[in-house]
Amino acid sequence: MDLGLHDRVALIAGGSAGLGYAIAHELVREGAHVAICGRNADRLAAAERNLRALGKGRVLSAQVDVRDDDAVRAWVDGVAAELGRLDIVVTNNGGPPSGPPLRFAIDAYRDAAQTSLFPAIQLALAALPHLRARSWGRLLIIASETVMRTVKDYTLSGVARAGLVRFAQGLVAELGASGVTVNVLAPAYLRTGPVERLAAQLAPRYGGDHEASVRAQASHIPLGRVGDPAEFAALAAFLASDRAGFITGTVQLVDGGACAAGGLPDHLAAVDPTAVT
Repeated sequence: MDLGLHDRVALIAGGSAGLGYAIAHELVREGAHVAICGRNADRLAAAERNLRALGKGRVLSAQVDVRDDDAVRAWVDGVAAELGRLDIVVTNNGGPPSGPPLRFAIDAYRDAAQTSLFPAIQLALAALPHLRARSWGRLLIIASETVMRTVKDYTLSGVARAGLVRFAQGLVAELGASGVTVNVLAPAYLRTGPVERLAAQLAPRYGGDHEASVRAQASHIPLGRVGDPAEFAALAAFLASDRAGFITGTVQLVDGGACAAGGLPDHLAAVDPTAVT
C-alpha cells in the first residue's frame, strides 16, 4: 500500500526513543524527511544515525526541551526553513509519576500539566501556521489510554492528558477547511521504556525472569501480550497519509482491547510508583 508519504516532511517531538522513534522509523521507511528532537544528545545522535541508514530522505535532530516554549518555536521554524515546509507534526512528551491521587499535593498536578499537556499544545500552536499555509497537514497528538478510562494510580496522567483530547477536538472545526486533520493516539502497554522499567521491578516476583514480568503486564489485555511499538507506528503512519484524509477529531486507542474488555492492571500493587512514568 502506497501511503503517499514520499518526500513529506515530518516533525516528531521525543523522536530519539520509544514511540516517537518508532514513528520516525516508520515514516523514514515510507520515504519521508524527518526532524526529531530530544534532550539526550547521545541518544539523539544514535537515533539520527540509525534513521539515516534506513532511507534516502533527510534526517535532522536537535536537542530541545519541549517544556521550553521559545526553544520549541525556534525548532519548528528552523526545521520548516531548512526543509522547506512542514506536512506532519507529532506531539510526544513524557508522563507524570504514577500513584494514587491523594498521594500528591497541588504542585504535582501543576507539574503534570507542565509535563504532559502544555508542551503538546505549544508545539501544535507553533506548527499549525506552517501546516495551514500548505492547505494540507497532519497533526498527531500522542496521549495515553488514561484519556479513555481511569487506570489505577495514573490519575495525574489522566488529569493532564484529558485536556489534549479537548484541545484536539476544539481544533477540528477551525482547521477543517484548511485540509489539516487532527487525531489523538492513546497507547497503552507497548514495549517501551516504562514497560521495561516496570518489568525490572516485577522480575523478583518471577524468579528474576524479565520476560515473564513483561508478560505479567498483559494479564488484563485480551490479546494476551504487550504491544510492539512498530504496531503503534503503523497506525500513526496511516493517519499521517493521504489515505486518512477523512479521519479527524478521533481518539485512536491502541491497547490490545483492554479498555473494551474492562480489565484493569493489578501489577502496580507493591511497586514503587515513582519508577514508572
